[in-house]
Amino acid sequence: MRKIIFSFVFLFSILFLVNCGGKKSDKTSDSQNKLSGKISISGAFALYPMAVKWAEEYQKLYPDIVIDISACGAGKGMTDVLSNMVDLAMVSREIVDEEKKKGAYEIAVVKDAVLPTINEKNPVLKELMEKGMKREQFIDIFITKKLTTWGNVVGTSTGTKINVFTRSDACGAAEMWGKYLGKTREALQGIQVFGDPGIADAVRNDVNSIGYNNLMYCYDIKNRKKYSGMEVIPIDINENGKIDADEKFYDSLDSLTKAIADDKYPSPPARDLFFVSNGKTTNPLVIHFIKWILTEGQKFVKEAGYVQLPEAKISVEQDKLK
Repeated sequence: MRKIIFSFVFLFSILFLVNCGGKKSDKTSDSQNKLSGKISISGAFALYPMAVKWAEEYQKLYPDIVIDISACGAGKGMTDVLSNMVDLAMVSREIVDEEKKKGAYEIAVVKDAVLPTINEKNPVLKELMEKGMKREQFIDIFITKKLTTWGNVVGTSTGTKINVFTRSDACGAAEMWGKYLGKTREALQGIQVFGDPGIADAVRNDVNSIGYNNLMYCYDIKNRKKYSGMEVIPIDINENGKIDADEKFYDSLDSLTKAIADDKYPSPPARDLFFVSNGKTTNPLVIHFIKWILTEGQKFVKEAGYVQLPEAKISVEQDKLK
């Protein structure tokens, strides 16, 4: 009888230990799925829609994490992160050495482009769609002011004045558009307007306007077509005076993002977009969020209308978090 009791106690002890071990594993898994806290982000209008999409999807998995995101321009975002006002800055241009010396640590997360924009009722729209515009013509509108009428641009007698709009804020879009034209953002001439939405509204409300916008402020994410009232000027990349078949990729968001991914659209103004921290971040929530972005989060890039980084580039960015 004693042997039977001893055997039963021994068997029960083994089962108890096994079950305890299983519960410990479950608790560890649960703790990983119950991350909590807050991540604050500010900066570039260019990255804002993508960051919002990532935050929404991430918070479905980790509902106890609050992600606060504000669009205020890349320059303001950089100032915020370097003064420790936010955890991450959204930056839509290259990080300069001076910023790196102050602690700026960048992680590339996605790619997009800046586009030259006009009103869909522009007086010489037909000619612009057929001929496009050369880089030198953009320079003569935004920098030297040699071209002042739309007739000057397409070689007709049309005397309609060109109304030029540029950004008033320290933004990556202006930085990259200026770089494409061989200058800095400070060299860009025109009526100054704050933010991507501001430029887009100015262009839609003025038939004689020209401006530049980040990709996501030109195309409707739902129907993948250009927003009503807005048109994108095709760039005559080979400068032969006409838009060839391989330069026609502006009809839809998907055809344009493919052209950017295939390096058919010039870079700049195509560029990588970054999250920037003040020094290499040690915040576990921020690290977890960015790691998720560079892995599972990449499946939302195309849907959101952006261009995914090449796998080799993503691997490099992941290594920066180690």
